[in-house]
Amino acid sequence: MKRFAAVFVMLVMLVCSIVPGQIVLADKIEEKPYLSLGADLKEAEKKTVLALLGVDENHLELYRVGQVTNAEEHEYLGDYIPANVIGTRALSSVLVTLKEKGHGIDVSTNNITYCTGGMYRNALATAGIQDAEVIVAGPFNITGTAALVGAMKAYEAMTGEVIDEETKDAATNELVATGELAENLGDAQTAEELIALIKEKVVAQDLTNLEDIKKVIEEACQDLQVNLSEQDRQLILDLMEKIKNLDIDVNQLKEQAKAVYNKLAEMGIDLKSESFWQSVKDFFDRIFDTIIGFFGQKE
Repeated sequence: MKRFAAVFVMLVMLVCSIVPGQIVLADKIEEKPYLSLGADLKEAEKKTVLALLGVDENHLELYRVGQVTNAEEHEYLGDYIPANVIGTRALSSVLVTLKEKGHGIDVSTNNITYCTGGMYRNALATAGIQDAEVIVAGPFNITGTAALVGAMKAYEAMTGEVIDEETKDAATNELVATGELAENLGDAQTAEELIALIKEKVVAQDLTNLEDIKKVIEEACQDLQVNLSEQDRQLILDLMEKIKNLDIDVNQLKEQAKAVYNKLAEMGIDLKSESFWQSVKDFFDRIFDTIIGFFGQKE
């Protein structure tokens, strides 16, 4: 308890010691929502999409409007989806509205057949997107994988924060991999929960060793009572190899995984297990060590 109090006091001191202007305020809200439209929408399709997004086409001045091209879809999705599946027309469209700090990520979809709201939320969190309301729509039933590209472009434009290419690639990989896992399991929710749980543990415990990550995958499968094929295990392992190298906000991942932990508690699974609390302890230990290192450097 004393150690936790010390961490808290040091955190306050650390924040107060930073020179004003060095912090990017996360609670600044962009006045206009960002509307990212598929560049190849026909006029009638555009009208349909705007209606599904709740946008009045006579008042587009209320939005920042951009486009996602088919070339961009192939650039980001080409490593994970066959070119003939991506197609030759950019149709996925997204409306992004930044919300107040602490709001989290809300996602709703219309005419999207492959990606669920949970899949988008997981991938957007990996991309570093926080506190946003996202609506994804197609003019008719489409997979929706390319909508992630539009959401990331929108977030960059609204916040001025650049999402690096490795992060974009990992987020895109995650969206497609979760969709593939959902198809293999026949259960999208379980696929979302499994990826969220594994990702949270990998990042919170700062795992880099492949054997440790494999162990986490196995534990998560046992917790959620999921049987994976070797192919699916490798799919997840390959994804985690990318995610472990990213600078992801662990608190946001813990918030994402909260629903999964609540579900596990309802299933009667003991969350007081050594591995769960060890990950929490490791998280605060790293914060403590970082702060001690910071003050040590200043002395």
